[in-house]
Amino acid sequence: MKPQSLLLAGGALAAASCTQPKPEAPRLPNVIVILADDLGYGDLSCYGARNVRTPNTDALSAQGVRFTNAYATASVSTPSRYSLLTGEYAWRRPDTDIAVGDAGMIIRPEQYTLADLFKNAGYATAAFGKWHLGLGDKGGEQDWNAPLPSGLGDIGFDYSYIMAATGDRVPCVFIENGQVADWDPSAPIEVSYHAPFPGEPLAKDHPELLYNLQPTPGIGHNQAIVNGIGRIGYMKGGGRALWKDENIADSITVHALQFMEAHRDRPFFIYLATNDVHVPRFPHERFRGKSGMGLRGDAIAEFDWTVGAVMQKLEELGLADDTVLLVTSDNGPVLEDGYMDQAAELLNGHDPAGGIRGNKYGVYEAGARVPAILRWPGHVPVGCLSEALVSHIDLFASFASLLDARMPKGCAPDSENALEAWMGADSEGRRYVVEQANNRTLSIRTREWKYVEPSDGPAQYSWAPGSETGYKPIPQLFRLSEDPREHQNVASAHPELVARMQEIIRREREGK
Repeated sequence: MKPQSLLLAGGALAAASCTQPKPEAPRLPNVIVILADDLGYGDLSCYGARNVRTPNTDALSAQGVRFTNAYATASVSTPSRYSLLTGEYAWRRPDTDIAVGDAGMIIRPEQYTLADLFKNAGYATAAFGKWHLGLGDKGGEQDWNAPLPSGLGDIGFDYSYIMAATGDRVPCVFIENGQVADWDPSAPIEVSYHAPFPGEPLAKDHPELLYNLQPTPGIGHNQAIVNGIGRIGYMKGGGRALWKDENIADSITVHALQFMEAHRDRPFFIYLATNDVHVPRFPHERFRGKSGMGLRGDAIAEFDWTVGAVMQKLEELGLADDTVLLVTSDNGPVLEDGYMDQAAELLNGHDPAGGIRGNKYGVYEAGARVPAILRWPGHVPVGCLSEALVSHIDLFASFASLLDARMPKGCAPDSENALEAWMGADSEGRRYVVEQANNRTLSIRTREWKYVEPSDGPAQYSWAPGSETGYKPIPQLFRLSEDPREHQNVASAHPELVARMQEIIRREREGK
């Protein structure tokens, strides 16, 4: 797919500590992708996290392959999720930036998705949790009091129980199979991202109503009030359909477990996108104080509970050996992101980035390098630490290879078959990965080098104080084998390498 002359030779990786087991019998495996939200490379104890303990994810790691060079395609949510589900880089389309809560469908019904791939292979398919990829045909025109004319059922999912966008954006209701779950006819829903509704109190005017969390002044989570928390956007109504933030993880997880139970006798594909670590962080009481790091640390413990609940249900159903379970994150971490929850003040030595530079939104490694753990008993090595270079963009083609499925011409144009790397059999993986920052700046990461193209933009975003973007008007080149924290820009010393990296980006943009 990529001309070999443009593939940059990097330093050789140490062989992964993996012994490939002999594949077993022919039953198509269930596939579950648990996608965390804003979980950093260093936020799990199996990745060296301090203070917070993640015993269930650690157990998963001990039973499968843990990756040290796994990448989301972007350092921010909507484009990352779009690419995972379509096998297409989000920067190829102009409408894939951070979606508002009432965005229309970004993945269009005519696109062939990862869910379509599994459905056409005979799987029952379902999506749970954070969606953030739009609903309905056109943004801002949804009628939230009736079935939406287009939704996840049009892009391959048999069942869905989702949040339309993010926890900090209205509408603050779950959408089940294209309509508001537990819709309350006595409280019809209205949503706007342009003007408030007369008579509805706003967070900026009524701080006394914010009994659960206070927004950071000047950030913008000061509009509609739901469950004692200010949100982005304006909302009226909802009644009994309104979620309670402390129950979101339970609601999402229980619906996923019920789907597993109902489809235990046929292969199923589950896309389980948790909400916990994204703001507003407001975990259930039973997780409070578990980390010693306040709400963000406790939300990580809550996420780990979801992982454990899925693992336990697979054991109860006798499906653990027949299930590919992948746990990963949509992008890197952010601490201050709109609410006064003391995420930065209470770190107590914990490093969400895991010793590398960067954060959500930005160009540096911690923005897109994410934790990734894959278990499939009898098919992948146990307790394997893999340094293979892998990207979410390749999950589409890799799962197609696993299923021996035919893909329609033109679908998943950027996805390559990296099944052996994901299964722990290939210790090198891709020759390079492409990373996208919030302003669409692209970076190239090889096994030795990291190149960031020049771009204009602020040093940090107003809504995420303390987080660096890394945008600079000059090329940036880092030799990661010697400078893993990306502190020394050596672009001026390697003009030929910079030129080759720029040529790779040019050809990627042209789709060559």
